Amino acid sequence: MKVAISTDGEQVSAHFGRCPSFTIAEIDNNEIINTTLIDNPGHHPGFLPKFLQEKGVNAIIAGGMGQRAQILFEQSNIQTIMGIAGSIKAVLEKLRSGTLQGGASLCNPGAGKGYGIEKTECDHPNEDDCEHEKGSK
Repeated sequence: MKVAISTDGEQVSAHFGRCPSFTIAEIDNNEIINTTLIDNPGHHPGFLPKFLQEKGVNAIIAGGMGQRAQILFEQSNIQTIMGIAGSIKAVLEKLRSGTLQGGASLCNPGAGKGYGIEKTECDHPNEDDCEHEKGSK
């Protein structure tokens, strides 16, 4: 299994398409055999499913993702696991052990616009969840 985790620093990013980077992890027999951090090549409708599929990714982990993106990933046979928060390390351990459970998307429709390196204000209910806010305090 190869997963792409939306990444913002050492945390799972709340907004999949506009995250600064992706942690690509390969898991075989419940062991993490490789992790690689790659920059997000950009948010263009329909681009990321193809880009990640070409990298062999078969699952996406993120805090949130829009409905359209979820449909595009489904059409590419890539599973989406939303509602995930926390450190990349903790998420990888839960994934490895089979205890990772997704839920509802953590972001509201349109909330990702300007997110990542472009965003200057946070619209999460808890400011502590926003990496860019931590750097400016």
